[in-house]
Formats: sequence, structure tokens, C-alpha cells
Amino acid sequence: MKKAALIATLITTVITLTACKEETEAKAGIDPKVYTDSLFAVMKADRSNYTKLIIQRLGPNGAGAIKPDEHWEDIENGALLPAQMFRAGAEAVATMTDDFTYSLQSLWPINKQNAPKTPAEEAGLKYIAENPGENYYGEETLGDVTYYTAVYPDVAVSPACTDCHNDHKDSPKTDFKIGEVMGGVVIRVPL
Repeated sequence: MKKAALIATLITTVITLTACKEETEAKAGIDPKVYTDSLFAVMKADRSNYTKLIIQRLGPNGAGAIKPDEHWEDIENGALLPAQMFRAGAEAVATMTDDFTYSLQSLWPINKQNAPKTPAEEAGLKYIAENPGENYYGEETLGDVTYYTAVYPDVAVSPACTDCHNDHKDSPKTDFKIGEVMGGVVIRVPL
């Protein structure tokens, strides 16, 4: 029930931002940077809060009632990990709008689906890893569509992040620290 409520909150937030975007564009247009920065602010707040207020409390601190696990669907009382919650939100948004897409990616992905797939994604992930605290902005053409592509740092906010990645058997990097860039949020808006 709580998982459904968290997903519903994320979806409602994204729908509200999309409605605000459409209303603003109808009046004066909106700069893609302002739009993607706004979307990322909501995503970052939701992701950080889910990690710190739910996963950290249930997992490493041992609440025991619900178990955060990458195979959450296969265990009794399993809970999605933060990356899985993020993907669930992105997939739900994709069914509601084509005004933007977003994903969580990394140069050191545990799940190979989260590796960069385009030159812009790879350039953005390298840039944010080498320039802590900065974002990457660019354009790319995929098929017949030109996109504004923004990449934002996904930073370890809790021991739940670092412990999971550092201890995972499939992790290509095992020395993450709190506050370090672990990957990036890629937001793409068709121009």
C-alpha cells in the first residue's frame, strides 16, 4: 500500500509539472533548461526522500517489516530499491506523456540497462562525474527528432546507496562514498 502511495505521489507531481509546462508554453514558451531543471528538482527531492526516509530506515537500520531488495517482487514484504522506484516512475510517466522522458544511468551500472546508450548520454555522464555539482546540457538528434538532453548528477545521499553498490556482486565500482556522483539523471525533451 505504501509503495503504491509513493508511486502515486510521484506520478501526480509529474502530471502537475507537465500541466504547468503546457500552460506556460501556451502563454510565452518555456526555456528547455528551466523545464528540465524544474523536473529534476522534483525527481531529486522524491528520490532523496525515498532513499533516506524509507530505504535507509527499513534496510540498514533494521526495521524488519519491509525488506528493500533488488528482487523485491520475489520476497514477502519486499520493497523497491531507489533505482527501481525511479524506473517505475519513468515508465509510468511514459504512458502519460511524450513531452519528456527521463532515466537513471551510470558509467558504472549494476544493471547494464542503465549504461549510456547515446554519445550525448555518455558525454553528459562523464562531464558530471568530472565536474561535481555541475549539470550537462546539450542537443542530440535521435531518428527524426532533435532533443534537448540534460544530465544531472545522481549523488549518494545515504549509506543505503553506497553499501548496496559497493557490496553488490555485479558492481563495476566498489568504493563509492557519501556525496559522490554515482550516476546521472538523463532528461530528454523534444524540441
